[in-house]
Amino acid sequence: MPEPVKWFVLSFQCIIEYLIDLHVFLCLPFFNPAHFHNTLPSGAGGWSPLDTDRYQWLQVDLGSRKQVVAIATQGRYSSSDWTSKYRLLYSDAQRNWRPYLQDGNIWTFEGNRNSEDVVRQELQHAILTRYIRFIPLEWNKDGRIGVRLELYGCSYWADVISFDGTGIISYRFRSKKMKIVKDVITLKFRTTVRDGVLLHGEGQQGDYISLELSRARLLLSINLGSSEYGSIQGHTTVASGSLLDDDHWHSVVIERYRRNINFTLDHHTKHFRTNGEFDHLDLDYEVKSRNLTFSCVESSSSPVFFNSTSFLQLPGQSNGDTLSVSLSFRTWNPSGLLMFTELADGWVELGLVEGKVTVYMNVTQKKNTRIEISSGSSLNDGQWHSVHLNALENHAMLTVDGDEASTVRTAIPIQVQTGGVYFFGGVNGITQHSLLFFCRSFQGCMQMIHIDDHLVDLRAVEQGLIGTFENVTLDMCAIIDRCVPNHCEHGGECSQTWDTFSCNCSGTGYTGATCHSPLYQQSCEEYELQGQSSGAYWIDPDGSGPIAPFRVHCDMTEETVWTTLRNNLSPQTPVSSHDQYGKAVLQITYNATDEQVSKQTSQSSESCEQFVAYACRMSRLLNSPDGVPFTWWVGRANEKHFYWGGSGPGIQKCACGIENNCTDPGHFCNCDAELKEDAGLLLYKDHLPVSQVVVGDTSKSGSEAKLTVGPLKCRGDRSYWNAASFTSPASSVHFQSFPGETSTDISFYFKTSSPHGVFLESVGGSSRLHIQIRGRLLCSVVLLTLEVGGELVQLSVHSPRPLNDDEWHRVQVEKNIKEAVLVLDGRHREVRAARTQAHAKLELYTDLFLGASSGQRSFLGCMRALRINGVIFDLERRAAETPGVSPGCQGHCSRYEMHCRNGGKCVEQYNGYSCDCSLTAYDGPFCTDGTATTRTYHGSLATRWGLSGEANLTREELVFSFSTHSAPSILVYISSRTQDSLAVVLRQNGTLQIRYSLGGLMEPFTIDIDRRNMANGQPHSVNITRSFREIRLQLDHYPLSTYTLPETSDVHFNLVKSIFLGKVFETGQIDPVLIERYNTPGFVGCLSRVQFNSVAPLKAALRSGMTAPVSTHGILVPSNCGASPLTIPPMSSAHDPWHSETAGSVFPFKEEKKRADGVNRNSAIIGGIISVVIFSVLCILVFVVRHTFRHKGSYHTNEAKGAESADCADAAIIVNDPAFTETIDESKREWFI
Repeated sequence: MPEPVKWFVLSFQCIIEYLIDLHVFLCLPFFNPAHFHNTLPSGAGGWSPLDTDRYQWLQVDLGSRKQVVAIATQGRYSSSDWTSKYRLLYSDAQRNWRPYLQDGNIWTFEGNRNSEDVVRQELQHAILTRYIRFIPLEWNKDGRIGVRLELYGCSYWADVISFDGTGIISYRFRSKKMKIVKDVITLKFRTTVRDGVLLHGEGQQGDYISLELSRARLLLSINLGSSEYGSIQGHTTVASGSLLDDDHWHSVVIERYRRNINFTLDHHTKHFRTNGEFDHLDLDYEVKSRNLTFSCVESSSSPVFFNSTSFLQLPGQSNGDTLSVSLSFRTWNPSGLLMFTELADGWVELGLVEGKVTVYMNVTQKKNTRIEISSGSSLNDGQWHSVHLNALENHAMLTVDGDEASTVRTAIPIQVQTGGVYFFGGVNGITQHSLLFFCRSFQGCMQMIHIDDHLVDLRAVEQGLIGTFENVTLDMCAIIDRCVPNHCEHGGECSQTWDTFSCNCSGTGYTGATCHSPLYQQSCEEYELQGQSSGAYWIDPDGSGPIAPFRVHCDMTEETVWTTLRNNLSPQTPVSSHDQYGKAVLQITYNATDEQVSKQTSQSSESCEQFVAYACRMSRLLNSPDGVPFTWWVGRANEKHFYWGGSGPGIQKCACGIENNCTDPGHFCNCDAELKEDAGLLLYKDHLPVSQVVVGDTSKSGSEAKLTVGPLKCRGDRSYWNAASFTSPASSVHFQSFPGETSTDISFYFKTSSPHGVFLESVGGSSRLHIQIRGRLLCSVVLLTLEVGGELVQLSVHSPRPLNDDEWHRVQVEKNIKEAVLVLDGRHREVRAARTQAHAKLELYTDLFLGASSGQRSFLGCMRALRINGVIFDLERRAAETPGVSPGCQGHCSRYEMHCRNGGKCVEQYNGYSCDCSLTAYDGPFCTDGTATTRTYHGSLATRWGLSGEANLTREELVFSFSTHSAPSILVYISSRTQDSLAVVLRQNGTLQIRYSLGGLMEPFTIDIDRRNMANGQPHSVNITRSFREIRLQLDHYPLSTYTLPETSDVHFNLVKSIFLGKVFETGQIDPVLIERYNTPGFVGCLSRVQFNSVAPLKAALRSGMTAPVSTHGILVPSNCGASPLTIPPMSSAHDPWHSETAGSVFPFKEEKKRADGVNRNSAIIGGIISVVIFSVLCILVFVVRHTFRHKGSYHTNEAKGAESADCADAAIIVNDPAFTETIDESKREWFI
């Protein structure tokens, strides 16, 4: 028995580059070939056709198959003839030409600009061919087409085997069974059939590997083993390529190491990991290769390529009684004309309509009767489809893809009489009838064209013997699958037409032309800074990276933002069932994958925690102090941990063991004494989350245990605040270059006070990236310069206001195969579509510099959250190593609680920060000094502020402080152009009253604070906030009170007009009670910090530099009486003399409790002694505080730096600098006790 034939393909690598002998013949329109040899760039002459038009080409015969790696061109010697742009076609047998493709496009090469310089183009991928056609596209307008050329490459040899569809070849290994960890399989194939098996091998244990064609796509199926009961499924199938039935050679390389596989088809590689848990491929000693019809015999069919302006005109039988046309086509466009012919009494159109083959027959002698038939669906899928139209006698039949069962038949009212001329793909415009239905020409390929049941000889058409054509390429099908490889990222669905592709990003969590940009924010903290409130959100920690977004709960109620991931375990879950070893295993799953959780815990969050609790009865936990633990939990990386909540790694204790308060001092867990509960927080985030809990002491009679594993909670976002400060025009930060990707995105935040500077730049061998800011008179511009493969793209985005305002701004850049995008602050954007022939990758071979490295002025300011292709760059670490750059962001306006109080705006500076208090009722370095009137006894005081633009308020906030000994009086009165009003008054007994009159009520709605005398000379603060019917009152440090307007009351404060402070001097319809009881003589005392919504009237009245609609009556003098905030702590009800429920309390301002002479002598003496003692103590305390905590006036800070014990950046500064506190004005002279 003969040894089976071994099938193998050998390819020789090019080692030495040398000139290939050129055998050139010249094809001119009259087909008279000329011949010449070895035209060198340094020699004389060159090729120039007789006619200079787009139909000329030069064909090179290399004598045998060669591997071509480069081409060099030069103009014709000493002439004005050169070719500036060209394309290359190649073929093995001078038929079925294939265009050279690069980056998924029919590539256009840049040629010469003169006749002497040599331009060499390296091929991105080497081509294997014998024949090459040089196709001139553009040439010197003042000369003719001309070229001298060289091709560079090396010899190529390989064994070739033809398959007729029934043959099979076996490859036998030396041993009968192969258990393989590593495989490398390479082969090349060509075919015209879209389905068939190339290679198959299997083993007795169910392992197999198979390579096959399905609908002209290549499928690799592999199974390294499945479990007997099906719990582990090892089958894995990956598809690659498209349109592989084009009769051209395709290269396949399969590399496997254990479960990791690289699957390469024509230089496009897919990396994947097989399913299951096995690593070996167990095969029998035979691997089979087979196919339906693999043959290197040249195909008899010749394709025809049509573009949007093409047509092919062919003759047929005239005056015939049968119309018979058939053809095969492939296209991506849903609509287009396939064939048109005129009849003696009408015409026939055959074409595609929304993916269906449709026939329109128009009969003119029957009053323009139209007959329509259609068949098939989704035929614009790029596959070959056959169409046969037959009209005979009084009926017509349409058959698609040879399916006779689906043939559509219809009757026609006349006898067909053919016209004898057929147009394919389009018409030449000289037809008797204009096209009524197919306005669009066909774009795609046709072959096997039959007219009157005769195959059209396209060679004769090419030689001009029959028919005519325009813009048609014969012997070539230049169809391109623009969705292979799929440029739609993150699972986006790709669809295409002939010219372009589009991505459907629905449901992916990403957006953009290629589904590259994240749709969601990277963390809860970013949502919080956008003004969002607590709730469920999708987050995407790695942005455009491979990790998909996932849903979390964001808690923004505290100063620190918490991110919560919930799990499937209910609180107090009973632990009942156990295995044969007496252990119960509880699996904990989360609403995120392990990769997503790991990204959140290890890279994004500052800290994480998870609550665990174990309630027990006769069920031990850790078996402390020295026993083997009965229970453990499994965390990240499947590691076991033997500590419990409240303890730490390596400490086999529970919380009570750490705090020394366990029920039984002899154990370190309460449950180790078989009673109570052990609970606490797991805080070591590198071990979290809990994925499994194994409970091992529940099998005893009477034992009981309940387990609680709370949600995973993480706080902060380290990457979002990773920042660096650039303090010198020559400073820059250096990073290694980032790898080129099909899509590249860059995102960062910045703030600066400088109008000019370079953000970042990188210059590579064929790529350049440059982003900078330029200031103009009233605006700023962000400029992007991007050069990829010689294509220069420049984008600019204009900001309507200057960007050097010391506020955070965001720059986002994305470059993909379809477009380049520049976005500023999420609102201003510019988009530039990529040219049709675009490079897929941004390849940066040199380093990346933040700032300028080429002598330009660097960006000055802060930059944070730099992310490129989903990867966060550690700015702080690199800045610590770089002179002129500081870690973090100088100043303190970026995060957490800022020291600009009461609504003040923090303004960033490079050696600190300042507070802009212009829109508040406060002054001072931190907007804490309340503007006040002086206490005066020389008459009443009144201030009026005229409002404009306020109308129909449903929400308002009134805030002010006061101190006085005088009552009654009006503190604040807000009027309107209607009868609506708001008044805050002190009544005769010193208590506070709020009067709301919003319409709908007979009398104003009043709120009486009867239990406190406010006219006691002490400072008091009042905050009144209304939202529709709900009124909230915050008085001093007392608890917040809530009141509700009656249902009959209106909720709109209409047409707000004026704010009166101290007294009302307005005519018109005013609350009579207000005027009679409280308006005379007017307020006497200290009034400060008055703010109504965004209006600060008192501050405007006291600042001479401010222009405001304010008028004053009486004596109004600035004072420091309102400079100190209220410092009296809240009293308990037992000690509050103004609390109505205090036992034995006497209201001191009731007239019947006073002596006749108005003096209580005992009380006065005791009160005087107490006052002197208190005053002395306070003076001593003030002296100590003022000299111990004196403000230094320096705020050099580093964001995200500070004491380890601090909860935030502010706390870090306070920990590091004990002298940091708000100053007490040296001019203070008044104290209120």
